[in-house]
Amino acid sequence: MIQSISIHKTGNKLLDEPIRLSKETINLGDELKDILSQYFLSSFKTEEYYRFYHTIDLSLNAVHACISAIFENPQSLHEQSVHLAKHLYDKSTHPKIKGGEFYVAYFKDCHLNGETMDAIGLFKSENKDTYIEVEPVTNGFEIESRQGININKLDKGCLVFNTEKENGFILSIVDNTNKATEAQYWKDDFLSVLILNNDFTQTNQFLGITKHFVTRQIDEEFEMSKADKIDLLNRSVDYFKKHDQFDKEEFEQEVFFHPNVIESFQKFDQHYRQENAVELADNFDISAQAVKQQARAFKSVLKLDKNFHIYIHGNRELIEQGIDENGRKYYKIYYEHEA
Repeated sequence: MIQSISIHKTGNKLLDEPIRLSKETINLGDELKDILSQYFLSSFKTEEYYRFYHTIDLSLNAVHACISAIFENPQSLHEQSVHLAKHLYDKSTHPKIKGGEFYVAYFKDCHLNGETMDAIGLFKSENKDTYIEVEPVTNGFEIESRQGININKLDKGCLVFNTEKENGFILSIVDNTNKATEAQYWKDDFLSVLILNNDFTQTNQFLGITKHFVTRQIDEEFEMSKADKIDLLNRSVDYFKKHDQFDKEEFEQEVFFHPNVIESFQKFDQHYRQENAVELADNFDISAQAVKQQARAFKSVLKLDKNFHIYIHGNRELIEQGIDENGRKYYKIYYEHEA
């Protein structure tokens, strides 16, 4: 439940849009507290967590300093919210960054990994929807349109849990705007965070590396049909679904089979980690949520011109590729039951 909240409005500093700072916290009734809590918190559904950092010293991270002050003295929330709003405004310098309402809220009794603790939320609403209001009048009804915030669509959010302060706290981030450069200012420029290297992150990143290898790299070294590449993607996901513990050597043998392909994957994996500063263990507990999330991005659709889409979910041996005597390409599919 929200204990206190302050609201400000920050524009785009580069475009000389203003910043509007409120003078005090907002008094809310219980019903509105419930509505806002739903709006702010319902989008935090992932096990991907971050921590504040600074290249020189953590104490120089502006958001970490403000959050620390609020946890030490919750009565200082509004004062610190003004500092946070000014910091956000200073970082809003890309021409495509949208202005919007900025909220700083204090929550009691939030849950993290089975523990109950306080949390501080930082939220920004950038997009407005059009709503229709129908009001009864003497002769019937009147209709008016209004611009408002859709409480089912949180644009940007950060929930900071009151734990591990010395390591940069633990926080969860939501950013439902586009993922282009201008959208990264929330996570990188304003918050300045690093991802926590937990089981969710390890699972998510290794599946991502595998997908990059199959979809972007493998064609440069091997002749492989689209059906075979889909089969590799399916086997990759199946490994993570069938195992609780990840073992890199076991994964390579079960998914890629051929020594040359395994060697190519190992080189790609090493290069990818170095290029992207990714730290991964060769053994870790598999996160079911990360597998479910990544599986959506592993396409198993074989598109043939504009006429057919073939969904390949299982045994690769049940589909054959060939060319007939007239030079026409074909796929032959074997099955037992027709639904």
